[in-house]
Amino acid sequence: MSWKEIIQNKWVRLGFWSALYLAWVIWLGNFWFLIGLGIIFDLIITKKVKWLFWKKEYAPGEKHNFWLDWLDAIIFAVVVVTFINIFFFQAFKIPSSSMESTLYTGDHLFVSKLAYGPRVPQTPLTIPFTHNRAFGKESYSTLIQNKYRRLKGFGEVKRGDVVVFGFPNGDTVLTRRPADDYHAWVRVIGREETIRQFGPIIVRPSDKKDHYVKRCVAVHGDTLEVKDGLVWVNGEKEPDYPGRQLTYKVVTSGSRINPAKLEKMGLNLQELYFDPKLPGYPMMPLTEKSLEKVKEIGSVVEVVPNLETYPSSGAETAIFPFTGKTRWTSDYFGPLWIPEKGVTVQLSLENLPLYERIIRDYEQNSLEVLDGQILINGEPATDYTFKQDYYFMMGDNRHNSLDSRYWGFVPEDHIVGRPAIIWLSTDGSRRFPKNIRWKRFLKLV
Repeated sequence: MSWKEIIQNKWVRLGFWSALYLAWVIWLGNFWFLIGLGIIFDLIITKKVKWLFWKKEYAPGEKHNFWLDWLDAIIFAVVVVTFINIFFFQAFKIPSSSMESTLYTGDHLFVSKLAYGPRVPQTPLTIPFTHNRAFGKESYSTLIQNKYRRLKGFGEVKRGDVVVFGFPNGDTVLTRRPADDYHAWVRVIGREETIRQFGPIIVRPSDKKDHYVKRCVAVHGDTLEVKDGLVWVNGEKEPDYPGRQLTYKVVTSGSRINPAKLEKMGLNLQELYFDPKLPGYPMMPLTEKSLEKVKEIGSVVEVVPNLETYPSSGAETAIFPFTGKTRWTSDYFGPLWIPEKGVTVQLSLENLPLYERIIRDYEQNSLEVLDGQILINGEPATDYTFKQDYYFMMGDNRHNSLDSRYWGFVPEDHIVGRPAIIWLSTDGSRRFPKNIRWKRFLKLV
């Protein structure tokens, strides 16, 4: 028997597709789907039911119906791409410069969900190929809501990983300012005024929050501290990630630095502003490597890091945990312990601001303080045991990144995946074809 005959044999095909489907069911962990083996058997062997009811069977020589053939192709594409998006890879576009010079604004990525294991859809009723918006409206229905469950992946989130996750504060969205942080506005002007100015609000399920991408600088159980803008974890300084950058005040002898020279060093010219009164650049984002190159430029007189110290304007309401008592800033932060599943902490009115969002929103408990006493689910509480792991995320562009310093911990159930490959990168400041960054084409992350 030839290979062609073996491949075309219906029993061989049944064995192959049944084994593949069975492996998927075991991975999914829902054995109700074993019913699908009967459908596969009928599709390949008995052919009693017309499962593909929209597909026309043509007689020999019969003219094909153009529209039916297109319908069949579209349905096939929707099913296959949706399956791939849920369990394997999802397309993602970098919307901001918070990860430069690691990831650039305009990078188009494929995010691997296999890296940490895909989440079983919690809100399955969604318009295909959309995440949370379509035609100016929410693209999903909350009629069906499943509990959080993650399938087995290749590994877990590690310190130093670049991670895509659901924006923790994205549970409440302002319709007139959807890109803004609702919770940040509430802290500044109050809930009623926030809704009056920018509302009404939209409340989103956990898996429908907008996606962010940052670097995981600390995992559950770690103790993190930021000193001079750099991260220290468990007493050890973070590695010198090639893309990590801080901003510096660069004073020149009076003239601008040649833009071509700055661009060759990898700097984003859109982020640079020359102030003739300085004279120089008040905020120039530089990596360790580009910092040394800038210092070597003849017209540069002085380079000083822009480090935010306490007291800093707005730090009380902008920096987690928003009490002002910590005296933390974006460059001098912590020490802070990252919550870990199964670990119990003692609760007090002093440390409650660190954990209240975890207790109330991420782990679905009622929380209130009455007469100086903490009540969880209506019962007095002096301690709390965490139900899941948490992470601390920061952008590599440290002085141009809204991250965990501004909204706290990232829950494990918010993790989407890990960027795998850049399949396209475009520069919004240029026209086609000069806007395509060919050096980043098919670049592994």
